[in-house]
Amino acid sequence: MKNLLHLANLLCETPYCISKSLVLPLTLKGVKGFLVNTPFRAGVMETKNRIFFNFTQLIIATLGLFLVSCDNEQSNIATEVKIPVSVKSIKAESISRFIETTGTVYSSKEGVLKSELAGVYRIAQNPRTRRSFALGDFIQEGDIVITLEDREFRNGLQIESKKLNLEVTKKNHEKQQSLYDKGGVTLTELNNASIEYINAKYAYENAQIQEEKMSVRAPFDGIIVEMPYYTEGVRIEQGKDLFKVMKYDRLLLDIKLPEKHLLEVKKDQLVQITNYNLPEDTLIGSISQISPVIDPETRTFQNVLEIENPDLLLRPGMFVKAAILAEQKDNTIVIPKETIISNQDGVVVFIVENGIAIQKSIQTGIENQGLIEVIDGLKINDRLVIAGFETLRDKSKVSVIR
Repeated sequence: MKNLLHLANLLCETPYCISKSLVLPLTLKGVKGFLVNTPFRAGVMETKNRIFFNFTQLIIATLGLFLVSCDNEQSNIATEVKIPVSVKSIKAESISRFIETTGTVYSSKEGVLKSELAGVYRIAQNPRTRRSFALGDFIQEGDIVITLEDREFRNGLQIESKKLNLEVTKKNHEKQQSLYDKGGVTLTELNNASIEYINAKYAYENAQIQEEKMSVRAPFDGIIVEMPYYTEGVRIEQGKDLFKVMKYDRLLLDIKLPEKHLLEVKKDQLVQITNYNLPEDTLIGSISQISPVIDPETRTFQNVLEIENPDLLLRPGMFVKAAILAEQKDNTIVIPKETIISNQDGVVVFIVENGIAIQKSIQTGIENQGLIEVIDGLKINDRLVIAGFETLRDKSKVSVIR
């Protein structure tokens, strides 16, 4: 027995644990050899086989206990390994909550110009490009874009004769007025002169109006977005589409919001507008109109947004995302939503104090797509774990890598 205790002491005092690969192959023959070389050699050799077998079992059991002890020691060493994490010092920030929706924008002004009379089709020259007007050209209010020539129609207007008749009747009316003031003519004669003058004036103005129909002008500043093709010099009929103009430096967007947001939106409330093809450009708009009633079928209410588009980045017909600013808080604790863990303790995060990860239960407030407000549970300058928190437990040892 003393030799067995001596063997156990020697094994425990070694600086390294004996590996399983060395101990497990220990056979009965090996154990017997060990016993033969001990000081108890003479005694052991004289014992019966039964006593020898009992000693063998005792030694194997002792070695098994030693292996378990080594495994536990290695397990304890593993738990002491520090987990690498990244941290961020918490500062007071601002956070906003948005009501998000989508829709298709349309121009604030648009119009389709048609031929009001038949005539020979001509495209006018753009004074800014020195070429004929074309799709995409900017036009100013009053620019002549298309002309419809018809000499017969123009001659029938008798513009010059009606202008001359207007001048004659005007002078006659002035003469009759002067004579009436002196008592030289009756009131009936003055009225007849007035009627002749007024009729001549209307006739001349109507002729001018008809003549203007031969020149199709831009109704407002904008851009030509549609222009059907007609062969120049060919006569076209009345009522044909000539071109479409749009003004889209200011765009409109119709949206429908759920009724729960009715009390959250107000006129002139700011809106952020983004387009999937322009991810780095955010435009600013506002709510210009709000319907006060709820659609009983969809449980929504209609709103109209105005979007400032000075650089013409957005085009009519584009699909956009609108984020209406519903709530904003300043000087509050804000953390990334991805750092929050939900477990049996509730909603928690980890902070680092003196190389130890501390689990903190938190209470949250408003949130947006990537951030969330923390109302309770954290304080300014806490070192929040933002990476490596997935495998942490409360009181885990950590190594801050950045």
